[in-house]
Amino acid sequence: MKRRTLLQSIAAAPIVSAPFVHTAHAQAITLHGAVQFNDDHAFNKALLRFEELVKKYYGKPITFVLHRNSELGLEKQYFEYMAQGKAVDYGIVSPAHMSTFSKAAPFIDAPFLFRDLAHWNKVLDADLLKPVADEVNKNAEVMLIGYAGGGTRNIFVNKPVRNLAEMKGLKVRVQGAPIWSKTFAAIGMSPTVIAYNEVYNAIQNNVIAAGENEAAGVEAMKFYEVAPHLSMTQHAITIRPICFSTKTFAKLPKDLQDAIVKAGKEAGAHGRQIESSEDTAKLDKLEKDGKLKRVPFTDREPMKKLADPVMAAYAKEIGADAIYDKINAMK
Repeated sequence: MKRRTLLQSIAAAPIVSAPFVHTAHAQAITLHGAVQFNDDHAFNKALLRFEELVKKYYGKPITFVLHRNSELGLEKQYFEYMAQGKAVDYGIVSPAHMSTFSKAAPFIDAPFLFRDLAHWNKVLDADLLKPVADEVNKNAEVMLIGYAGGGTRNIFVNKPVRNLAEMKGLKVRVQGAPIWSKTFAAIGMSPTVIAYNEVYNAIQNNVIAAGENEAAGVEAMKFYEVAPHLSMTQHAITIRPICFSTKTFAKLPKDLQDAIVKAGKEAGAHGRQIESSEDTAKLDKLEKDGKLKRVPFTDREPMKKLADPVMAAYAKEIGADAIYDKINAMK
């Protein structure tokens, strides 16, 4: 099997000089977005809906440029660009990449935080994550204007893993936020942080044996080629905020600001509906095509019990215990 080529380095990516420009007679506005995937991915569909809705609600000429397929780097880089107010004005970013600015941000996407999709939707509809959004905006100057996501994450691995005994010591790639390493270590795995675009080669070269992702990511990155066994741990349901640079936002006219806020919320809901509904369909197709095999995992509840004390302690440590209690209390 051919070795996959790594995505181009962010150093080689073109940098847009300014989010929008003014002329003497009129204001020409161009907003630049960034995403790691192509238009088949739920994230792109959510961002394209955002563009469509902003144009509808603003009602004046405006140009959107969505940089696809990691053209401007990975999520961590373009979140930093948004914070700086350059190159990227909007995008979808995993909360794990906001940890530099908000210790609570990665917690909203942590393992075993949500009981199921119904619970997840109720938490988002009740706006329980507003304190986190406020903290990110204050410290990073990036607004969380909507919440996409909704994919259920499982572990893709190069061998069948059916229970905690078979999971013990598993070398698995996790996101950079500390809560992921802490919970996976408590469960008995051997977690390691590796850049998303390096996971395929790391498994291929036996540096790690597994990673964890929702169906859209497994499909888009072709992780099934090196890790064809999908252990159905269902350990997390994703939250992927639609982000917008506060520095850019402050320079925009009021009617466009209003359009962006309204469109962000609606586009996030659109993205959630797409990803949560597509999850099973994508796995069905991959399995039907012989590209992966879903492996029943029998120890989800014991797995959760091992993670729960770590989650509670971490929530208290980072000052997110009030949010954690409200999420748990949501019926």
